[in-house]
Order: sequence, then C-alpha cells, then structure tokens
Amino acid sequence: MIEVKDLTKIYNGHLAVDHLSFTLNEGLIYGFLGPNGAGKSTTMNMLTGYLAPTEGSISINGFDILEDPEKARKCIGYLPELPPLYMDMTVSEYLKFAAELKKIPRKDTKAAIEEALTISRTDDVKNRLIRSLSKGYRQRVGLAQAVLGLPDIIILDEPTAGLDPLQMIEMRETIRSLAKDRIILLSSHILSEVSAICDHIMIISHGKLAASDTPEGLEEAIKGTNSLKLTVKGSRTQLENVLSALSGITQYTISEPADDHLVSADIEYGRNTEIRDDLFLALCDAFLPVYSMEAASRSLEDIFIELTESDEKIEQTESDGTIERTESDEKIAQTESAEKQED
Repeated sequence: MIEVKDLTKIYNGHLAVDHLSFTLNEGLIYGFLGPNGAGKSTTMNMLTGYLAPTEGSISINGFDILEDPEKARKCIGYLPELPPLYMDMTVSEYLKFAAELKKIPRKDTKAAIEEALTISRTDDVKNRLIRSLSKGYRQRVGLAQAVLGLPDIIILDEPTAGLDPLQMIEMRETIRSLAKDRIILLSSHILSEVSAICDHIMIISHGKLAASDTPEGLEEAIKGTNSLKLTVKGSRTQLENVLSALSGITQYTISEPADDHLVSADIEYGRNTEIRDDLFLALCDAFLPVYSMEAASRSLEDIFIELTESDEKIEQTESDGTIERTESDEKIAQTESAEKQED
C-alpha cells in the first residue's frame, strides 16, 4: 500500500506539488495523468525516493520514505521515461548489475534475471549489447530492470514510449499480469491506452488532485448533459422548426454537410431526460427521413481537457539542474552515504 498525505514540493519559490493526498491499494492499476508542468513527474520522483518532499509524508508498505528509505525502496520497481541503461553492457550484464544494486541475494540472482527476461520478453536479446537494440527493446530492458525481483509496487513513467502497436499490446498484457497481487502506477500521454488498461485514474492539475475515480466514474461525474448527433434529409428550416418545438432540448447547433439534401445537428438535453422517441416521431411528422441518430459519448480526452483546460503554461522546473536541495533531500543523501560506508 502507498499512503500519501499532504505531499508538497516547492522549487525555488515555485509550488510544483500542492498538498497532494491519496492511497493506492494492491491489485489495481492506477493511471496518473496531467498536462506538462502539472507536477506528475515530481510526484513520481518523490514516491520513488529520488526527490524528498518539502512537506507531507509518503508511506510505502508501512515504511516512511524519509525515515526508512532503504526498506521503502526495496518495495519499489521504477521505470523512468528515459530508462537508465548502460549501452556497453549486454542485457544480461545490465540486469546482473541491477540485481546487485537492489541487493538481491546471489543465490536468487539467476532465477530473478530469467524471470525478468521472460516478463519483459527480452530473453531473445539477453546476450546482445544494449547499444545495438531498437528503442522499443531498450524500453523493454528498462521494464526488466523495474520488475527484477518482483517488487510489491511498480511505477512506470511512459512505459509504452517507443513501442510499435504489437509491442504496446504485449506491454498492456504484461502490466495486467503484474497487477494481480501488487500496485501498478503508470503515467502516459496516450489517454486511450490509460483508459483501456487502468482500473483507477488520477488527474493532477496545478499540483493538486483534480479528479480520482474509475474511468467510468469520471465520465459519469463530469457528464452534465446527454448529447445526440442527428442527420436528416431536408432543409435547415424544417429541422430547426422541429428542434425548437421539442421540450427537453437544452441546446442545439445545426450544420449543413456537403450533400445539399442533408442537414445535421448536435443536440444536448438534460441528464435525466430521454428525448429520442419524441424526436423521432416529430421528425416523421415533419417528413424528415432520419439518416443517422447516435448518442455522442465523451472520451477520456474530453474529460482530461475539461479538468485541466485552465492550466497555464508552467515552467518545467522539474528538469532544472539548478534546483536547490531541501533539508529533506539532504537527509536522504546522508542516509545513502551512511549505508555505503557500512557496506
């Protein structure tokens, strides 16, 4: 379980993450969405211990990321947007190196590497230099590193970047299989992919949680009206007479397609109202043959735009190499230094 309470991060006076709170439970795939500069990468970096929060707390399986960083990080596998690969190593050498960094016992290393190769579908390139691999295969090697040792929590930043359609389907299946008894948190700019794979979606805007629900729940919560797209054979005036006389319609827009004999309308009506039967009968009475009548569904893209459309362009301080380290950052660095000395 991941518990985040009042998480805040300030970069040189810029509030990147604003008192963010949420809980993630095992067995679910969480999608983390937000426009550029909204704070999602900063949040993911704090969850993995790469950055320390200015305020707030992060608990990973009961371990505080600041008070007990080594135990907390052992629970996490992380795939950054740009996988940290060593190009002069073979895939097997790289995974062996990653296993040493993760302090996987030597007697378990071989089995853990073989398992990671199988999960990431990289077994056929295990003896090749990483520099010789395509971008898609490099992404899969990054995934192999993230799942090495099968941690309880796997955090994936743009996991399908660089993959072809077939590889994207394979990656989706892999993520689903991994989520059965662990937490998966992923961020992606491919919203249709998030909608297809995630059980729960969190949308962040201006460093705050703008929405958190299932894909179906988000659509239902934001939907204030029902919509119809209608095309009939007739004139604009005839259709306007029908629509203006029908009760229940809150708004309509009429347009004329290229075919001079057809006219179309986008119609909105009340959320708890049903007008299709009355509309069809009214069109029949007006001798307007119906060529099409379909409900207009709202996609995740529509919901995302509506929740974040007020976002201003925010300077991406997340990638600024001149960021000053906070006292909490120093605390993590000191802990790591002490651990290395003990080793």
